[in-house]
Amino acid sequence: MCGRFTLFASPEQLATLFDLPEPPILAPRFNVAPTQPVGIVRMNPNTKQREWALVHWGLIPSWSKDPAIGGRLINARAETAPEKPSFRAAFKRRRCLVPTSGFYEWKKVGKGKEPYFIAPADGGVFALAGLWEIWTGPDGGELQSSTILTIEANDLMAPIHDRMPLILEKDDWADWLGSGAEDSPARLSQLQHLLRPYDPAQMKLQPVSSYVNSPRNEGEQCIEPVES
Repeated sequence: MCGRFTLFASPEQLATLFDLPEPPILAPRFNVAPTQPVGIVRMNPNTKQREWALVHWGLIPSWSKDPAIGGRLINARAETAPEKPSFRAAFKRRRCLVPTSGFYEWKKVGKGKEPYFIAPADGGVFALAGLWEIWTGPDGGELQSSTILTIEANDLMAPIHDRMPLILEKDDWADWLGSGAEDSPARLSQLQHLLRPYDPAQMKLQPVSSYVNSPRNEGEQCIEPVES
């Protein structure tokens, strides 16, 4: 799964990397947690350009009566998301990228868990495959939310957890984002080749301290390496 991540790349780096019309407004984050605002890159169907948006982490289906359901939908299995009622509509027309400087995963050790920080081997940015949705409340107000897709763990991640976020290669970003309009069944079937574990050679993994365990903790201390 993916339950905590970071984003400390500069706005200028993000604008250049993701071909955004302008740098996003954001502060460095070292411990982004579910139900908090997260930055996503998506296609604007009107301008046909990529745009940056801040959305709630935890997807709230448009048909849900209670937005609290989003707390349980922070991740979606890539293998089943196209058919699941909670994610089906978003998979067809509202796919996005979730930029991250690295994410955390916890390994079971005895009765406890040890946190690890997993980052790009080149020190850059991962683009996680995500979905976003629009929920309209009883008062007519709209809330935009998102989820991160997960896939079977690769050889680097498998000793820690059996799942990992779906990380997309840069050459695949355009295919994943599409046009922002609803895709045909044939077009959606072509996305299946993107649903695969990421190359472990492009990742690095480092144990970090339990400081990151609390979502209330922030700052570079979260990613400081410790001896395993």
